[in-house]
Amino acid sequence: MAKAATKKKYSGVTTNKQVAAEKHLSSVFKFNTDLGQHILKNPLVAQGIVDKANIKPSDIVLEVGPGTGNLTVRILEQARKVVAVEMDPRMAAELTKRVHGTPAEKKLEIMLGDFMKTDLPYFDVCISNTPYQISSPLVFKLINQPQPPRVSILMFQREFALRLLARPGDSLYCRLSANVQMWANVTHIMKVGKNNFRPPPKVESSVVRIEVKNPRPKVDYNEWDGLLRIVFVRKNRTISAGFKSTTVLEILEKNYKAYLAMNNEMVDDQTNMTEVVKGKIATVLEETGMSSMRAGKCDQNDFLKLLYAFHQVGIHFS
Repeated sequence: MAKAATKKKYSGVTTNKQVAAEKHLSSVFKFNTDLGQHILKNPLVAQGIVDKANIKPSDIVLEVGPGTGNLTVRILEQARKVVAVEMDPRMAAELTKRVHGTPAEKKLEIMLGDFMKTDLPYFDVCISNTPYQISSPLVFKLINQPQPPRVSILMFQREFALRLLARPGDSLYCRLSANVQMWANVTHIMKVGKNNFRPPPKVESSVVRIEVKNPRPKVDYNEWDGLLRIVFVRKNRTISAGFKSTTVLEILEKNYKAYLAMNNEMVDDQTNMTEVVKGKIATVLEETGMSSMRAGKCDQNDFLKLLYAFHQVGIHFS
């Protein structure tokens, strides 16, 4: 298949010259796999990823970890502008060289630095061959943008992608699954074998589409995340077990005191606040019928019901 790709165009963009250039660029460096540097070398896969983004001529596209630019040059053909965030100065220099003197040069802005520490400009679409160390932080940074992208097309390690997609009762269903699916719709686009990269990673990859829900659910992100952190500590244990941790009780007691202070409610100095909080937790779990349930089998509505019930008695998670 790879050999055939060098003989014909794919969607009118992959030429013999381009494929040869990609092979050359992919062999220039000793890649830093500790930074998750695995360059996508298959032009058909690269074009497929870009096509799935349905880029409009007016779009600004954010690319995370462009590497030597195998995705970038294809995005530039369709978008008004590409903002590429790259941590490795060598890669940024090679990408700059690759578009130098072409019409695409004026459409490319390279931001050198750590994506997680970078203040992002406005963008319509995000495309990323994601460095595996920042998979989860990247997803939540995109979801929590003041103006989140219309669509994100993201490559991840296969297991991480499957966790994003997992449903209640699935073996891979976890806090990540429940959290991301609250704020966004996630769909699987394609599997990508390890031999499509240079150097080949140790595991297979998958590409997913993430579309942030609009309007956003009327739920406080930190409250939702705080509850999930407790109930998913051991997803196959009962939900009540997660609330018996001393650390959890201390946090909830502190939050409850803050809630009382904000509402100008006085508390007797002799009141044992720990026991008060324990009692409220037990009552909520009993009344919602969730005490003996397990997070790994609960869906979004179950967690929303639980969060609402806790808020009704003044128990907060952030």
